[in-house]
Amino acid sequence: MSYEVTATRRRPQQFENLVGQEFVSATLSNSIKSGKIAHAYLFSGPRGCGKTSTARILAKALNCQNGPTATPCGECSNCKEITKGSSLDVIEIDGASNTSVENIRRIKDEVLFPPSNSKYKIYIIDEVHMLSISAFNALLKTIEEPPAHVIFIFATTELQKVPATIKSRCQQFNFRLVSIDKVKQCLAEAAAELGIQADDEALFWIARESTGSMRDAYTLFDQVVAFSDNHITYEKIRDKLGLVGIERLNSIFEACVSKNTVQVTDLLDEFIQNGVPVEQLVSNSADYLRSLLLIKSGVQKESLLGNKVERFSSNVLNAWNTVQIERGLSIFLNLYRDIRYSLSQRYELELAFSRICFLSEYVSASEVKKAIDAAQALLLKGAEAGTGAVTQITGNVQPASTSPAINTNSGGGASINSSAGSASQSNTFTSDGNQIHIPNGLPRLSMLNKQETPEEEDSQGENSSPFYNGGSLPPEQSANDSNVQSIQEWSNMDAPPDDDYSGDYDGYESYDSSEEDWSESQPEEPQYIPEEQEEKTAPVQLQDIFTTADGTRLSIAQLRGNVMAALSVNDSFAASALEKTREWKITNDSLETSVENSYDFELVNKKLSVITEEVSKICGQPIKINIKIEDKKNLENIGHTELPVPVKILVNAFKGTVIAGKM
Repeated sequence: MSYEVTATRRRPQQFENLVGQEFVSATLSNSIKSGKIAHAYLFSGPRGCGKTSTARILAKALNCQNGPTATPCGECSNCKEITKGSSLDVIEIDGASNTSVENIRRIKDEVLFPPSNSKYKIYIIDEVHMLSISAFNALLKTIEEPPAHVIFIFATTELQKVPATIKSRCQQFNFRLVSIDKVKQCLAEAAAELGIQADDEALFWIARESTGSMRDAYTLFDQVVAFSDNHITYEKIRDKLGLVGIERLNSIFEACVSKNTVQVTDLLDEFIQNGVPVEQLVSNSADYLRSLLLIKSGVQKESLLGNKVERFSSNVLNAWNTVQIERGLSIFLNLYRDIRYSLSQRYELELAFSRICFLSEYVSASEVKKAIDAAQALLLKGAEAGTGAVTQITGNVQPASTSPAINTNSGGGASINSSAGSASQSNTFTSDGNQIHIPNGLPRLSMLNKQETPEEEDSQGENSSPFYNGGSLPPEQSANDSNVQSIQEWSNMDAPPDDDYSGDYDGYESYDSSEEDWSESQPEEPQYIPEEQEEKTAPVQLQDIFTTADGTRLSIAQLRGNVMAALSVNDSFAASALEKTREWKITNDSLETSVENSYDFELVNKKLSVITEEVSKICGQPIKINIKIEDKKNLENIGHTELPVPVKILVNAFKGTVIAGKM
């Protein structure tokens, strides 16, 4: 007798022999026993899970000479012919090669004739989803009201491709993947039938690689039997098929835990030289990290882990937490997706393991947030000992042996400083000079031990302590500096002016192709105040330090810093434009400043409403902003300039305006 593959030799011949499809077998058996036989069945599910075998068993059960019966004898002529595939009344059609409407028309003509020597004429159409739309439409009427002696059985691996009109006319049975334990049991029985000795670990690996498909499991089993010399072991499978194995994975990941990149590189080279493909190594590493993640979560089931728990390295399990293992798993999953487009697969693999070596230093965003929340809660708890909230922290962090102190000022703010002393005591003073206690563990920041009150500061000098009015000043200017320059320009954050504006920006010529006069497009706010009008305006008293509507004392520098900080978060373009302004002068309800040229004037003007709103919010009252252009000569030269002919051609070609040397 010729050799027969295991998948064919062990094909189920009875409903009770179906592995992992108890629902299907029980339902079909009961329907046959009760005589409730449908005219069309639709079997769907993954490959190799028994759809075609079930269709043949159902055909034998219906056409058995002892039936219809749920247990066909398998000995009568009808059962033998169906098993061999030679029955005239059971027609198996490959839907992938008979997709046209002509094939379906032939079936429609054949169903009119009764079966030759059986009770039913049964059509088994495999891969029915491959039929064309026209073929499906031609089949609709036939499967809805077929002759009493005709039964259709459809099988498909892609149920979503079968039209709903076909599904509604059939009884549907969804086949499921077979569990690893049942596949392993079937493989052990197959090995016993062949008289082959097989280790449990080897059979478990074959069952796991089959991913729930019995046909795949039997096919891989036959391949392993061919090189195992009647004794299947995991070591033989690992060496012949180029697998990594749990021992090798333990060794390379232990080297990663110890951050020994040299050893990791040597092990990778050894694996590749021994014939392990890069894709296989990436896949095995991902499986290994997944198993570690499951173990960390308390999973002990061997069918999920792939190996017994004790076979995984305890050093690796103890070195990484769950978040870090998840990060490592994501590295290999992304690597498997990207490796096909890589310049060198080996380079990508070495880079991935290099990152794994420093996995213990990875901190997730959620952990950072928890740390920040804990620090914030600690700071707020300590600030409750004073009379105000913590508004600013400056200074350098000192060793934990020094004790912090919170200095509360008359403006309602407080700053944290450190002083020498024991770890259990800290010197803290309120605005009235009383000493209070704050919790230990606050950050040790280098500042003053005791903050002077405004009266003490006046006696010691104007600049002895800058914190009484709300905190340290921004670095770009101080309260007494009247000739400050703008912060370093963020040229990449500048929002360019509208296309209908033209002017001379810092020496660069720009042109406007529109016929509209430039002066007509000038904004109403801010207005340029001519020099003659400035002389007629009544002088007002300017303030370097003023009081807001809620009683907070602020300097001009602090106001500007607060406005810049708020705009940097809410509107970065407005913050960039505000940097162009020079010295600020504030009266009771207005703010006056200047810019260097008309280009800066236009940038500020575009964001003027946002800036005005933020300044008014901080001051607690409506503030009007007036901006002047210092370079009056530049302003006088602004006007409409006739475009040269070559420039007109370029402008019309690019449909844009050349501004400051840019398109």
